[in-house]
Amino acid sequence: MGTVEIGGLEIPAAGPVFLTALAIHVLAGLACVASGALAALSRKRHGWHPRAGTVYVLGIAVVFASAAVMAIVRWPHDVHLLAIATVALVTALAGRALRRRGRLAWHGSLMAGSYVALLTGFYVDNGARPPVWDALPPIAYWLLPAAIGFPLTWWALARHHLLRRR
Repeated sequence: MGTVEIGGLEIPAAGPVFLTALAIHVLAGLACVASGALAALSRKRHGWHPRAGTVYVLGIAVVFASAAVMAIVRWPHDVHLLAIATVALVTALAGRALRRRGRLAWHGSLMAGSYVALLTGFYVDNGARPPVWDALPPIAYWLLPAAIGFPLTWWALARHHLLRRR
């Protein structure tokens, strides 16, 4: 399968269905990056946090659906990206459900895990392109988002007094 160049990026030439799904995927992914960051950085009360969280969960559902379409069109080349999108969706849905049950530590942990999965998917697929990242070994694309995201999550949970000693 060949490639086409769009805006200086080489994209798999997998037909119009793939390219349409990719365009939707990129837009939804950008919405998730922005809304996830807004939810993480805003005060945890009514207003920005729950609105941004709702946008994030809806965006992750679109990211998953578009990843599924792209994986079907380019099977088995994109199956690992579908697995990452599945983790991102399942953790986001579980995090949202647990928030409604008042399980705030689980909510924060799972939503952060979903965001880490979202970033992992981006770097695994595009890691060789951004400056600095192109000098890293491929395993770093899989590990660095978690290595950065999980300590930040722990810090945020501790800051909001959501970690309990047993």
